[in-house]
Amino acid sequence: MRTIEHWIAGKATTGISERTAPVFNPATGEQQAEVLLADVSDVEAAIAAARDAFPDWSQTSISRRTKVLFAFREIVNARAAEIASAITDEHGKVLSDALGEVQRGLEVVEFACGIPSLLKGDYSDQVSTDVDTFSFREPLGVVAGITPFNFPAMVPMWMFPVAIACGNSFVLKPSERDPSASILIARMWQAAGLPDGVFNVVHGDKTAVDTILDSPDVAAVSFVGSTPIAKYIHERGTASGKRVQALGGAKNHAIILPDADIDFAADHLAAAAFGSAGERCMAISAAVAVGDAGDRIVAAVNERARAVKVGSGRDGDSEMGPVVTREAQQRIKGLIGTGEEQGATISVDGRDLSVEGYEEGFFVGPTVIDDVTTEMDVYTQEIFGPVLSVVRTDTVDEAIALINANPYGNGTAIFTNSGESARRFQRGVHVGMIGINVPVPVPMAYYSVGGWKDSLFGDKHVHGPEGVRFYTRAKVVTARWPRSEHASDASFHFPTSK
Repeated sequence: MRTIEHWIAGKATTGISERTAPVFNPATGEQQAEVLLADVSDVEAAIAAARDAFPDWSQTSISRRTKVLFAFREIVNARAAEIASAITDEHGKVLSDALGEVQRGLEVVEFACGIPSLLKGDYSDQVSTDVDTFSFREPLGVVAGITPFNFPAMVPMWMFPVAIACGNSFVLKPSERDPSASILIARMWQAAGLPDGVFNVVHGDKTAVDTILDSPDVAAVSFVGSTPIAKYIHERGTASGKRVQALGGAKNHAIILPDADIDFAADHLAAAAFGSAGERCMAISAAVAVGDAGDRIVAAVNERARAVKVGSGRDGDSEMGPVVTREAQQRIKGLIGTGEEQGATISVDGRDLSVEGYEEGFFVGPTVIDDVTTEMDVYTQEIFGPVLSVVRTDTVDEAIALINANPYGNGTAIFTNSGESARRFQRGVHVGMIGINVPVPVPMAYYSVGGWKDSLFGDKHVHGPEGVRFYTRAKVVTARWPRSEHASDASFHFPTSK
């Protein structure tokens, strides 16, 4: 059985702990590897390696850092298929989707390659007689990322390119369900010339997470995952004096107005709800059909749901793969059944899907649930599977109010041909990322990603300009170089400009 090791101080290591967790191929249902689960000493070793590497890396010139980033970008781009294959084999998503994930991560690397401009400070000449003031930003030290299974390459790449470009050293704790991509990326950093210890990977569970959160040597933590864990990460991390950005769960809505192009909306709803088997933090899981758009959009989405080609992610004909684990499969099926018991209409049922040749795989077919109300479990819970719930309202204002009443505020979208309705929506909805005829409005890398309400704990979003600010802190310098012939003007009163 292949063992997936940690990466500490520039080399693969088994560490001290002998605990392991299985790594499955979701398409076949078979265990394909085991991953080591770190104990406290393993995590402390990774943090120590990052701490030791920080002084030199933080003082490395911006020019040198940029050269490493450009080299890393070229290596990842050349070996994107290798990373995507590891993702498909452990997560289950189709290869084209995995390649798209790597590409979106690369966009953050490209953004970080512009760090010389992003770290430029301010300068004010002669703020007082012979006195100048200027500011600049410095790295924090050791920073950490705790990342989810659904994007084993992209979400870590939201974090570490910016953190490392700013001069920090990094410890990554990826999901133990699909850990191989992180080790591949660590080796690519080394090939790009990143000094050993600047980027480290420790696999693990709650023990590893708590060690990171409690360590006095870790200055900041970035997290993406469920809302209960995000809240826990934020509370425990901030209690120990760390900066924390913790992105939580989502219930992403898409409003469909009667004037929308129904075929266009249905195509994009199906892709947003069923792509990656619905295991995206920006997946559309609730369609809000307004007025007479309801019957038309349900019929159109039903047709597309039945036509989705489900199979192994390695099959080039597949449009959707399995979900990540047997437990996830059973939980999703259970929620579909609960929706039916609570009065919803299952218009397309994916519970009994069986893929020929992959009968033991963790598959759930595309599912559409109509007549959903806001009290039902399929609405209140984050299903994280290929399930689209349809809620109906009479007006766009009712739809906006419904979204605003939801505790999550990650992403939302509207399908309409009315500029007035779109503008009312974008200004009135209490959500961090908004799409207008764009169902998955993840912004480009030069903007920042993050939601509102229970979808984000902390005051900074991920990557983009807010990422640079999160991984650095400001210094403001007031300087005077007096000429020796000038008399001292020192005074005991509070200094003022003159």
